[in-house]
Amino acid sequence: MNAVNGATIRNLAQLAHAELVNAPSEDMTVTSISLDSSAVEPGGIFAALPGTRAHGASYAKDSKASALLTDADGLAIIRSTKDPRPVLVVDNVRAVLGQVAAEVYGWPSTSMKLIGVTGTSGKTTTTYMLERGLAAAGCKVGLIGTTGTRIAGDDVPTKLTTPEAPKLQELFARMRDAGVTHVVMEVSSHALMLGRVGGTQFDVAGFTNLSQDHLDFHSTMEEYFEAKALFFDPESPYAAEKSVICVDDQWGVKMAGIAKDPVLVGTRGQDGVDVSAHQESVDATGVQHISLEVRGAPHTLMLPMPGKFNVANAALAVALATEVGVDAEAFIQGLSGASVPGRMEPIDCGQEFVAVVDYAHKPAAIAAVLETLRGQVSGRVGIVVGAGGDRDASKRAVMGAESAKGADLVIVTDDNPRTEDPAAIRAAVLAGAREAGGRAQEIREVAGRAAAIDQLVAWAKPGDAIIAVGKGHEVGQIIGETTHHFDDREEMRRALHARMGASEEMD
Repeated sequence: MNAVNGATIRNLAQLAHAELVNAPSEDMTVTSISLDSSAVEPGGIFAALPGTRAHGASYAKDSKASALLTDADGLAIIRSTKDPRPVLVVDNVRAVLGQVAAEVYGWPSTSMKLIGVTGTSGKTTTTYMLERGLAAAGCKVGLIGTTGTRIAGDDVPTKLTTPEAPKLQELFARMRDAGVTHVVMEVSSHALMLGRVGGTQFDVAGFTNLSQDHLDFHSTMEEYFEAKALFFDPESPYAAEKSVICVDDQWGVKMAGIAKDPVLVGTRGQDGVDVSAHQESVDATGVQHISLEVRGAPHTLMLPMPGKFNVANAALAVALATEVGVDAEAFIQGLSGASVPGRMEPIDCGQEFVAVVDYAHKPAAIAAVLETLRGQVSGRVGIVVGAGGDRDASKRAVMGAESAKGADLVIVTDDNPRTEDPAAIRAAVLAGAREAGGRAQEIREVAGRAAAIDQLVAWAKPGDAIIAVGKGHEVGQIIGETTHHFDDREEMRRALHARMGASEEMD
C-alpha cells in the first residue's frame, strides 16, 4: 500500500539521523517499508535487522527494494555484494524504525483517535469491548490485537499481538484511507521494549493488571512492570497523551503513581476512583448486572460475559471510550452484545452441564476462570490445562497449582510444545498440581489434547462445569516447528456430540 505522499530518502535520512550511503543524484521518493526482504516492492525500503541466525542484510541482494535501512554490520554485508542502492545507516535500526515507517506512510495515527491497552490479562477482551461499544456509538473502528486485525468489521490477517512497526504503520494507513475514526489495539510489553509502537501517537493508554507472565523475556516482575510503564511514563517516547489505569491490584496503584494525571478505574470499592463498577447480580446464563459510576454519573450495564474480571475490563473500556469523547451511555448500551472468541466462550450442544473454552494461559487467569465457573454451577469443576513450550518455564508449576486449587479434576495435557519435550512440560505442570494441596480430587496426565478433552467431557455430570484453557481462539497446535490444525472449540463440540450420540443410542 502506498502512503498518501510518500517520503524522500533525504528527509528520511535527516529524520533518522542516518548516514546516507550511495546517495542518489536526484532525491527519490519512498512509498513503503518492510522487514521482509521478499515482500518489498520497487519504491520501498527493506529494513535489515541483525538476527539470531543471520543478519537481515544477507537477504538484501534478492530484495526488489529501491533503498535499504540497516546498521554498520549490515552495511558491510551490503558493500561486499557491491550493491549500488541507497543505504540509510544508523546505530540501532529498531530505535528509528517506527519514526521512519510513520514518515513513509504519512503519520497515519495522527488522523484517528487511537486507544492502546496493555497489561497481563484482559487486553483482548477490553479491546473487543471497545470495538463493540464504539461502533454502537457511531464510530468507524479499527482493531489490532491477539486475534488479528479488523478494519471497519473486515478481517485482515496479522501474526503478532502488536505488529512490527512497518506493518503497524501500514495498517494505520489502510485504516485512515478506509475512513476509520477510532483505532483500538493491544500493546504488548514486547512491543514497547522493541519499539514497535515508535512513530505512533496514542490519544489514551489503558492498563488492565499485572501478574506473572513473559519472565522468559523479562527477568523479574519489576522488569516486566517497567516495560509496561513505558506506555505511561511522561518521559517515555511511547507515552500516550492520557492514561486510564485500573487500580484493582498493587501494580495498577504503582502505575498510577508514574502516570501524569491518570484516570483511575476500580471495582473493589476504592475511594478516589473516577470510574467504578460493581457486580449486582449474575443470571444462570452468565449475564452480569453491573452498576457503573462514571465521574459521578450512574449507569447500568447488562454484560453477556461471565466473570468478575470482566467487570473490571468493562469499566476500563468505558473509561477509555469517554476519554476520547464518546458518550458513556451510548457506549454502554453497545456492550450488551459484546463477546470475544475463545474468552469464556460457551460450547452448548444441549448438554446438562456447562462447557467452556478460554485462552487463560497464566496462573492468575486460570484462577479467575475457575472462580467464575464455581460461581455459575452447584456441581463439580474440571479443567484441561497445559503450558506452552519455548516460553516462560517458571509459570508452569504455578499454572498446575492454580488448576488444582480451583478444580475437582485436573487433566494435564499438551498446549503448544513447540521445540521442547512435551512430557517434560507436562511434568512441570503436574508437579505444581500435585504439590498444591488444593480442591482437586483427581489429577490425570493425558498426552494428546483431543484425548484429554474427550476424558473431560466423559467425566462431567449434570450440574458440573468443564473448561479447556490455554488456546482459546487459536486454530493450530505448534508441535516442533509445524503448526497442525487444532481448535479447542471444535474438539469440545466433537466430544460433546459423540457423548450425546452414544447416550441417545443407549436410550
